Amino acid sequence: MKIAYLDGHRFFRMFRVGAYAIIRNQRELDRINVFPVADADTGINMAMTVEAVLSGATASKDIKATLRSISDAALMGARGNSGIILAQYLHGLSTEVPDSGSITARSFALSAEKAVKHLYRSLMNPVEGTILTVIREWSEFLSQTPENDFSQLMVSSLAKAQISLSETPQKLKVLADAKVVDAGAKGFVIFLEAIVDFIHKGSLRSQAVMPVIAQSHNDVHNSSASTFRYCSEAILSDCTIDTEALKALLSPLGDSIIIAGGAEKMHLHIHSNAPEKVFDALQPLGLLSSIKVDDMKIQHETSHEQKYPIGIITDSACDLPQELLDQYQISRIAFGVNFGKEFYLDRLSLKPEAFYQKLKNNKNHPQSSQPSPSSLQGTIDHMAGNYDKVFAIYVSDKLSGTYQSAASYIAGRHGNTVYPVNSKQLSVSEGLVVLRVARAIEAGKSFQSIHSRLDSWIANTHIYTDINTLKYMVRGGRVPPLAGAIASLLNLKPIVGLDREGKAKVSGKSFSRTSNMRRIIKMIQTELQDKELWEYAIVHALADDRAQEYSSKLTKLLGKSPAYIMPLSPVVGVHNGIGAVGIGVMYDPV
Repeated sequence: MKIAYLDGHRFFRMFRVGAYAIIRNQRELDRINVFPVADADTGINMAMTVEAVLSGATASKDIKATLRSISDAALMGARGNSGIILAQYLHGLSTEVPDSGSITARSFALSAEKAVKHLYRSLMNPVEGTILTVIREWSEFLSQTPENDFSQLMVSSLAKAQISLSETPQKLKVLADAKVVDAGAKGFVIFLEAIVDFIHKGSLRSQAVMPVIAQSHNDVHNSSASTFRYCSEAILSDCTIDTEALKALLSPLGDSIIIAGGAEKMHLHIHSNAPEKVFDALQPLGLLSSIKVDDMKIQHETSHEQKYPIGIITDSACDLPQELLDQYQISRIAFGVNFGKEFYLDRLSLKPEAFYQKLKNNKNHPQSSQPSPSSLQGTIDHMAGNYDKVFAIYVSDKLSGTYQSAASYIAGRHGNTVYPVNSKQLSVSEGLVVLRVARAIEAGKSFQSIHSRLDSWIANTHIYTDINTLKYMVRGGRVPPLAGAIASLLNLKPIVGLDREGKAKVSGKSFSRTSNMRRIIKMIQTELQDKELWEYAIVHALADDRAQEYSSKLTKLLGKSPAYIMPLSPVVGVHNGIGAVGIGVMYDPV
């Protein structure tokens, strides 16, 4: 099939077959992923990037308009290093192709080489031996080949890309040590191979779309985890500083910095130990959207170093200290919290201390939102691909739709592996349910044994929340203004708990915090008349002194210290407000 001119429709068809090939081969790309972090997600990240183009881009006869549409969709949907590098190359190509409706093979070749400059400018520290090298060497070969037939140009250049791929271990030691080629580079070559095959066959019939799915990691290559824990990404629109200034701003905060796109719309990528500092630096520079933070430490460990055959997923409404999440390799998805137009990921891009300061000073009362579908589903896919069985334990379905969303997705995809759990709890009491499951797994209990006891554990877990003021519930719409005003006038201090179905209820109220403390301690004493204590823990919202007072009194009463004391999650603090203290207790029937 001779192709003298390339228009938008033809280019989009070729892109589509290349995208299908990446999606079909994502398992293999995940399997060989060792750089920059061996978290086994290069395949799924590239697959999600090209899938974003397939679902979001539109084709027209004009090749420049088509490339711009492809580039915009890729920038919005790009995931991971290789996905963003591919998106930036497409952005550079869309910028460099002439505005002439259709282009010759020679014009395409020259534009492809120019696009590489955009790619290198987007990277803080370009690393050779990766997808970057293969794209550059392939593009250089295109520009040096005096070929007027686009089909012949693609066929002859494919051999160069394949050679470049085979040489990646010679340029990057981590690849040589693992005896693999670079996963992102292989994804790009697979993309080109599919296009050449399409040119030969001229048909889309064999290019059926496969769903983007997580790899079952039974044979993955081990490698050390990154120096930095979190992979952060976002779209920054209408940026007020140039790319070089942005790199300088971000460089002290991490590495693997990629800035794809232009000032109107940038896709940012950085590995960092403090994503909240990254987003604090970015907030004043433009409008942030599509914020994503992945915990590479947990991804690495759950892909390569599983301690147990049973995994656990929870959400950020679960108040459990990071050291316990790490100890038991628990994956946690984040709720969203926004102050007006400022959007944050609970505990990831907004820590509790910073949240409560904002709650004090920001004129906008925060609102919470469920974890994004991509975050929810991606975590489920990843854990299902790495564990024999998984407990996915979520906040009460009476307080959030997260459990229902997860249960529906799991039923259609991972029903034999992942068991969704409606904890009917919140915050510290949800944390105790997760901790109970984690300790049972650690003790070697079977999935069925834990499953059979879960309902009893949940039913015997309670939370007692000592609320300092109702004004935050009024501002958030949970309490009518008139009721809030009366309570404030009378100085009423409610104690809020959850009923057996996980719905919020007022468990008592007093005219002072001292009376509240006495009431809560009395409630716990009453429960212990026919039950035994398993464990308890305490959370607070800028009320450490009061939390310590509870700890002191309960330690004397119960004969043991709390399992942990920690700040209340921002997504829960949205409604409970500053000064709140929550006590979670799990009992065992006698």
